[in-house]
Amino acid sequence: MARQAPDGVSISGATFAMKQYPLMNTHLDSPTICALSTPAGSGALAIVRVSGPEAIMLCDRFFQPRSGVPLAERRSHTATFGRLVRDGELLDEAVATVFRAPHSFTGEDTVELSCHGSTFIQQRLLEWLIDAGARAAAPGEFTRRAFLNGRMDLSQAEAVADLIASTSAGMHRVAMNQMRGGFSDELATLRAQLLEFASLVELELDFGDHEELEFADRTRLGELADRIARRIDTLADSFAAGNALKHGLPVAIIGRPNVGKSTLLNGLLNEERAIVSDIPGTTRDTIEETLTLDGRLFRFIDTAGLRDRTTDRIEEIGIRRSFEKADQAAIILYLLDLTDSTADDWLEASRWLRRYEKPVLMVGTKNDLARRSPIHTTDNVQAIHISCREPADIERVKQRIVELADTLTVGTHDVIVTNVRHYEALCRAGEAIRRVLAGLSDGLPGDLLAEDLRDCLHALGEITGGEIVTDEVLANIFSKFCIGK
Repeated sequence: MARQAPDGVSISGATFAMKQYPLMNTHLDSPTICALSTPAGSGALAIVRVSGPEAIMLCDRFFQPRSGVPLAERRSHTATFGRLVRDGELLDEAVATVFRAPHSFTGEDTVELSCHGSTFIQQRLLEWLIDAGARAAAPGEFTRRAFLNGRMDLSQAEAVADLIASTSAGMHRVAMNQMRGGFSDELATLRAQLLEFASLVELELDFGDHEELEFADRTRLGELADRIARRIDTLADSFAAGNALKHGLPVAIIGRPNVGKSTLLNGLLNEERAIVSDIPGTTRDTIEETLTLDGRLFRFIDTAGLRDRTTDRIEEIGIRRSFEKADQAAIILYLLDLTDSTADDWLEASRWLRRYEKPVLMVGTKNDLARRSPIHTTDNVQAIHISCREPADIERVKQRIVELADTLTVGTHDVIVTNVRHYEALCRAGEAIRRVLAGLSDGLPGDLLAEDLRDCLHALGEITGGEIVTDEVLANIFSKFCIGK
């Protein structure tokens, strides 16, 4: 999480310190890397991480343990108090923690130096390390090395970034599950089952001169392919829920002009985010804001007021976008003004909303001015009467939204896909396994079945990095990480 730098620019990692105090030496070819692993800016403490074959030796050049025992003689996973000194210059008192290969995050010898959080101390320590022969780490390079050294697969490495970026309990749970191997184990099971039959089909091809030999039972292969296809589809379908966890479950606030949509949004956020006016058509475009409720992230979308006709071209575009957001939302809040005698009645509105086949909460606003009798709920449409001026009513709306979300979210024990790269690979794997099913139904020969089986295995392997992953793909993945992770 980024801190506020002294010049007012919010940045992460070592970027601020690097800009203020340019490094004297880059050692671009050095196998040992270093970086600030805590947020940039001043703080109580800062951690500088060093990883590579010379990490311990480089730190021993200027870390003086109080005990007199150098880091090179320390056991793995031990912390040592000492001083940072070079050429008679005392920089700071620090704690050095040693992690020896392969039992470290990166799988390499690693030292973490915990010092005081002065930006000057941070940068001077990085200068010393780089002058000694290390080089500044690229974004995500520590995690990339963990992947390349077999400490984690690619999906687990990507989960590290998701864990750092998690803003809700739901996203935290999903990222932790994936980082601990939940998704990887699922894929490993699918690939192991496929590999067994793919091997038997390949064996048949080796004995092509004996057409009567059939090692892979086609009936069993069909049953397996069908079971795997259904599981792949389930994983791919979970991407919608995963995307909502990552970016917020979309909740569209719709209704006619002046029914209180912007007022409700401001009440939910507890801030004046949207302009409130008695003039119809004030909201011309959608306004989106996120809010965490009960540990889950929601993305509320305030939309332009719906009406049958308008001569304003801009308002017409806004109304069209309102319907689009309603289509895309997971939950709809449809607002009705209880004081407006010309507004559609509840029954007519509920019939119209029923077509969405998603949870809808009909919110009768201005209940403090015109109270009506309770409305019976039907199918997916529920109702509530509120006044946006009453904090207790706003809390009631929040509670109802959480209850509706409970009917949508996948259980926390399930594997949920949150990464678009994983989703695309699962789609390709699904297409390949369905070709296998079609080929079995049509009686295709083993060589064609083997090709589709290989395509499915390759697509699943791309997710974890078990198949060949290009440097370009790796660079793209880890470029999204912060420096120092």
